[in-house]
Amino acid sequence: MERGTAGWGSGLLGVIIFSGSLPATRVAVADFSPLFLTSARAAIAALLGAAFLFGLRQARPAHADIVPLAIVSVGVVLGFPLLTALALQHIDAAHSIVFVGLLPLSTAIFGVLRGGERPKPAFWLFSTIGAAAVAGFALYRSDGGSMAGDLLMIAAILLCGLGYAEGGVLSRRLGGWQVISWALLLALPPMAVLALVTMPGGFADVGVPAWLGLGYVSVFSMLVGFIFWYRGLALGGIAGVGQLQLLQPFFGLVLAALLLREPVGWTMVASTVIVVLCVAGARRFA
Repeated sequence: MERGTAGWGSGLLGVIIFSGSLPATRVAVADFSPLFLTSARAAIAALLGAAFLFGLRQARPAHADIVPLAIVSVGVVLGFPLLTALALQHIDAAHSIVFVGLLPLSTAIFGVLRGGERPKPAFWLFSTIGAAAVAGFALYRSDGGSMAGDLLMIAAILLCGLGYAEGGVLSRRLGGWQVISWALLLALPPMAVLALVTMPGGFADVGVPAWLGLGYVSVFSMLVGFIFWYRGLALGGIAGVGQLQLLQPFFGLVLAALLLREPVGWTMVASTVIVVLCVAGARRFA
């Protein structure tokens, strides 16, 4: 199998796994605070990543890799999980998933800044139209939205795009699962302390759905999904494979409707379709 095909296949698996992140977070924050959820999921995933790294005797990153790994940690270990958890206290999962349509644009911008990629001018035209469609949807604010939640989601998308692009570049020399594992391990000390400080006084009132949500975002969203995603970016290219994120809103909207019984209005669907079409057009000129 050639590298490009392998990259797209691996990236698709990552997107499918990530699609369950926001619905799972929505369920988990019903019984856990956003700070505890963010720190606990990172700490659990870091311990699993450390077991892989040391069990398979992986070489330590070079000193030059520490800062890029820290950027990955800030973007995808701390920033995106915390901001989305905070946002989901104000908006429902179906509403938040529409913003995921901005991830290809965010990743492409940081692919230019951090990866040296140079898309054609038409790329930015399509991307801007897609971003405007999402902004219009946010201003419209359906029943499941709020201005605070929308702004938090936009900040989360920016940090996530940075973490994706930085991790994609690093994965070319360190390997996909190694990048996320080292980034998690780098963030473990502060995340472990934060988890202890924000731990609930008791767990008797924590329901089974919240525990399942915590388990999903810890094992799959925070570790397993990134193993496939970073491998895909490394093999197929950040700009190309990054377009697979366009499928994530559709997968997520379906999950939110089926698992959480959240209404998916026509404005959500229309906005997502516009974003997908715009960024798909931009992909041709990447």
